[in-house]
Amino acid sequence: MEILIIEDDPVIGKTLFQGLTEAGHSCVWVKDGVKGQEQAGTQQFDVILLDLLLPERPGLEVLHEVRRGGIQTPIILLTALGAVEDRVAGLQAGADDYIVKPFALVEVLARVEAVCRRSQVRPAASLQVGDLILDLTTRRVTREEREIDLTPTEFSLLELLMRHAGQVVTRRMLCEHLWEADWEGTTNVIEVHINRLRGKLQRGFSDGLIQTVRGRGYALRAT
Repeated sequence: MEILIIEDDPVIGKTLFQGLTEAGHSCVWVKDGVKGQEQAGTQQFDVILLDLLLPERPGLEVLHEVRRGGIQTPIILLTALGAVEDRVAGLQAGADDYIVKPFALVEVLARVEAVCRRSQVRPAASLQVGDLILDLTTRRVTREEREIDLTPTEFSLLELLMRHAGQVVTRRMLCEHLWEADWEGTTNVIEVHINRLRGKLQRGFSDGLIQTVRGRGYALRAT
């Protein structure tokens, strides 16, 4: 399974990463809420292990935003907050399970397998923002039923923007989505691809949907 671990405690994070990897799973480990939320939208995970007490962005806020973004990956909360009201708040916000620290690795493994069996999550066949539809199966993009011909790079950029519709997507996020997990090169090349994509989306319409957020990145917003 592909597992995303969002945990700032180095000891717990390392234990989960090593234990789950040794159990045969592929893991990505990030250590703050902002990066965790970004990572959750970059690829299809089978399950997310999410700590609630995170730096940069609280885990509960990450959970809200991930669910608002249409990501239905099973999420298991990891936290030292053991009060009933805390567990209820997490479950009501869209979590699938809740483990109170300290916990045994064997319990985490069992719960990961259990939520995956229960959910049987299937990735959405298409994404839609306003009148723009992206079909992930046929890789066809339409706007008001007019087909828009995109290159593979433009399709990948649009997919990430649509998964984060209404949110700012940074140039670095777009670079890492296209090329590698820890992009260290220039982000200027993204501007060229975005301008071409914006032009194709706007052809025949008054709005290209993609907005530039100065100093931050881009956002896809329906008109």
